[in-house]
Amino acid sequence: MTRKQNLLALLAAGAVTVLVVAGLSNAASTSKPTIQTEPKISGTAVEGNTLSTDGGAWNGTTPITLKYQWKRCDTKGNGCANIGGATQSTYLVRHADIGDTIRVRVTATNKDGSSSDTSNQTDVVKAKPTGPPTPPPAANGCPTGSGPADVSGISSPAHLVIDGQTASPSVITRSTTTLTLRFHVSACGGRSVTNALVLAEAIPFSQFNVPAEVPTDGTGWATVTMHQDRFFPASPRQQILAVFVRARKSGEPLLAGIAARRLVSFPVHV
Repeated sequence: MTRKQNLLALLAAGAVTVLVVAGLSNAASTSKPTIQTEPKISGTAVEGNTLSTDGGAWNGTTPITLKYQWKRCDTKGNGCANIGGATQSTYLVRHADIGDTIRVRVTATNKDGSSSDTSNQTDVVKAKPTGPPTPPPAANGCPTGSGPADVSGISSPAHLVIDGQTASPSVITRSTTTLTLRFHVSACGGRSVTNALVLAEAIPFSQFNVPAEVPTDGTGWATVTMHQDRFFPASPRQQILAVFVRARKSGEPLLAGIAARRLVSFPVHV
């Protein structure tokens, strides 16, 4: 064999070796998913609760995608059947699950194939606990008890009453730039009302600004702060400042419900 032929033979043998090694390397670096840690379910097996799964831990070529199928099983975790539409990593326990257990089957897939594994079963699903029945509202629309009443517990035919007001300063003058008004709201035979929304507007408008609604405090009083506007006083001989006041329950229509409205006045000296 000539020297040239020897060289060509050596090169061919080397190429074969490289191809074999490369093939072994590729075979070693690819594999379909295999389970490392089985899927676990967290959450309490009670109707209305949400269960979730960690999907388990998987070995294999990445990326690996997971698909879920929740199953309803007997008390021992056997005889399982797929739950229709339950294919997310979380599951809302249903009324139909009461008396059974729940498992989830996870399927892991990558470019080399797929594998599946199923979690252990949950505890036997229990019915949603029920509290004491909600008492029906009183016929007069007033909450039971005495003392201040939250406006949320008052309903028609009861209604709010604006039964007190004060002003600081007590006499309003040209130099009054800030006016602090306080209004008391009651209902149900004089009980102070908390969290009622109070609005106050000076009439005619633009004598003082119109502040946002203010809730009544724990004693039934709401404090409203106004600032003098460009048209005060409305007249050189003005003797009173008329104020429209409204007290209402949040969420009710402005012209309905248990709302109260009143026109009050405070002395003016200009």
